[in-house]
Amino acid sequence: MRARLLPLLVVLMAGVLLALGLPLAVSLAAGQQQRVVVDRIDDSARFAALAQFVIDAEGSGSTGATERGETLQHELARYQELYGIRVGIFLRDDNAMARAPGWWQLPEEGEGRLAFEEALAGRRSHDPAQVWPWQTHGKLLVASPVVLDGDVVAVVVTESPTDQMRARILSGWLLIVAGLAAAMLVAFGAALRLTSWVLKPVRTLDAAAHGIATGRMNSRVAAAGGPPELQRLARSFNEMADNVEEVLEQQRAFVADASHQLRNPLAALLLRIELLALELPEGNEEIASVRTEGKRLTQVLDDLLDLALAEHASAELRLTDIAALTTERVTAWRPYAEEKGVRLTETGRAAVTGWTDPIALSSALDAVIDNALKFTPEGEGVEVSVALAGAFVHVVVADRGPGLTDEELLRVGDRFWRSGRHQNIKGSGLGLSISRALLAAGGGSLSYETNPPHGLRVTVAVPRSDPHTP
Repeated sequence: MRARLLPLLVVLMAGVLLALGLPLAVSLAAGQQQRVVVDRIDDSARFAALAQFVIDAEGSGSTGATERGETLQHELARYQELYGIRVGIFLRDDNAMARAPGWWQLPEEGEGRLAFEEALAGRRSHDPAQVWPWQTHGKLLVASPVVLDGDVVAVVVTESPTDQMRARILSGWLLIVAGLAAAMLVAFGAALRLTSWVLKPVRTLDAAAHGIATGRMNSRVAAAGGPPELQRLARSFNEMADNVEEVLEQQRAFVADASHQLRNPLAALLLRIELLALELPEGNEEIASVRTEGKRLTQVLDDLLDLALAEHASAELRLTDIAALTTERVTAWRPYAEEKGVRLTETGRAAVTGWTDPIALSSALDAVIDNALKFTPEGEGVEVSVALAGAFVHVVVADRGPGLTDEELLRVGDRFWRSGRHQNIKGSGLGLSISRALLAAGGGSLSYETNPPHGLRVTVAVPRSDPHTP
């Protein structure tokens, strides 16, 4: 969730910063250009005043007109030399009254010509188009009218290079970018803190839910921190977990109590059956059938009690040599296999460790190997192999029995379930359920699949690392 929420916050904050930064950058560029334009207007006004004296002297036939014209030309040349700005004073017929450099001409068309025409009409030229840092050949052209006795007699035109202005704009933009980057870093840090604060209860809730899903029914959420809605969710989760644990505890207690309480009446009933059998002829089929069903019922009650204890007990996990434990159980079952005429072999790794309750794993292996030998016909084999599979150690028991159909594979391991084809084989249908409960308490599992061409493969999986370690 954090990986989805954090980019969303970052994108929103980046959009806000860009919405603020772009107008600021445009405003800074416009401000820099406006400063240059105002400065050129001031310069043009000064040159226009000098031009008025020259034109006025020429119109009155004064002897100082030529000297004033030379002074004006000198001022323009000096200005162009110092600032690199082209400047000229052009009469209404486009002829230059004075200019620097001497070869400079008014443009025939475009923005320069438009500015000149506006100045002839008695108006200062409009603000030139914005020059951006990437416009390396951009120029700023400003035109101001020279007015004498209320009439426009000439126009002062300046054409300024924009290198320094563009450099100042670029420097200002770099400062803005640096400021936005710093603000983005601060915002990113704030987003990290915000998402951590918001999602901390969610992570705690997820850990508690995972703990309950893996059998740690005492897992709870500490309702502290985070938004009020998530705090209420944490409290509701704890209440639900308490109710679920209570219901499961009542169910386990009922099964255990029922199994325990039924043992005594069943034992008394079997004793009475044995007493009645003394009055019947030897080899009576009915009494033999009753004895068989009584023993089966006793086995079911014992398995029910074992299942209740397995679901209630917590696993005592420790680092265990899974290969050595598997070898021990295979060795223990080999005499029974030889008695049945079934080959029991072991393959795979000779040494591999995993985290499990050794007693629970031994019980699960006993149940699985027992089933494999029980359903494997004489002359066939049962293979037990140990292998690594990512974060788990797998002990695979593959038999050559009749196997199960796809529909039966979906139900194998359910309580009291037995295939309709195997009802005449001894068992209560609880062995695999007990094994699954014992393994699940320690983070392990049981899985089933077919073993072509016929048979069943049962995989006992235990984690390689402590599943209770965060």
